[in-house]
Amino acid sequence: MDVMIHSSSFLLPCDETCGTRYALVVLNQNLPRFTPLLWEHAKLRLCADGGANRIYDELPLFFPHEDPFVIRNRYKPDVIKGDMDSIRRDVLDFYVYWGTKVIDESHDQDTTDLDKCISYIRHSTLNQESSRLQILATGALGGRFDHEAGNLNVLYRYPDTRIVLLSDDCLIQLLPKTHRHEIHIHSSLQGPHCGLIPIGTPSANTTTSGLKWDLSNTEMRFGGLISTSNLVKEEIITVESDSDLLWTISIKKTGLPVQDHKP
Repeated sequence: MDVMIHSSSFLLPCDETCGTRYALVVLNQNLPRFTPLLWEHAKLRLCADGGANRIYDELPLFFPHEDPFVIRNRYKPDVIKGDMDSIRRDVLDFYVYWGTKVIDESHDQDTTDLDKCISYIRHSTLNQESSRLQILATGALGGRFDHEAGNLNVLYRYPDTRIVLLSDDCLIQLLPKTHRHEIHIHSSLQGPHCGLIPIGTPSANTTTSGLKWDLSNTEMRFGGLISTSNLVKEEIITVESDSDLLWTISIKKTGLPVQDHKP
């Protein structure tokens, strides 16, 4: 079985690692404190509908000593896409004036705004077969639970695309059953709390190493055991399962740069 390696190096300053190619999707929830850092190094930046309001309103707050107009011009999304039921008119007009591409998909009420943005990224010229973009989605957790569940469903819908859902407190990503997984832990940035949760189908056999409470050919299912409130013990966690799993780990409040802009 092939090994898939996972790392949260995108949370590190660029002078420590610039190897991760990713697209950033901003959803309509409070911006995590590390949003400017992610924005600086993204290859493609999208706002999912009302996520544009968050960039417009909240990003200037990260730079209290700078002119909000300057910040809004510095941090313009490449694309705004969604069913356009949440974005304010003044925000839409501002970004249209400054050249952001707007894709109105109000005709499509069967997919989420995150789903729409991921479809755009997967078909973009930057997302080449030889070097596919990882997708980071901020504001994907918290708020209404039906939105949160829809975002988790997007992970399950695209098992061949590396997607990470981010909030200020944690991240969630899919570990597809087609691979054995190595998760590299940056202990200064994340942990120790973590979890493994089966999605789609129960797991008859899941085996891990590197956790305080490792699993050994363990069955996991809703209504039975799921691995919540586990703890990271080693710098590399390994996971192998006969079911797709959600991996989640806490993000520390300290140790992360608030912004990485160099004037």
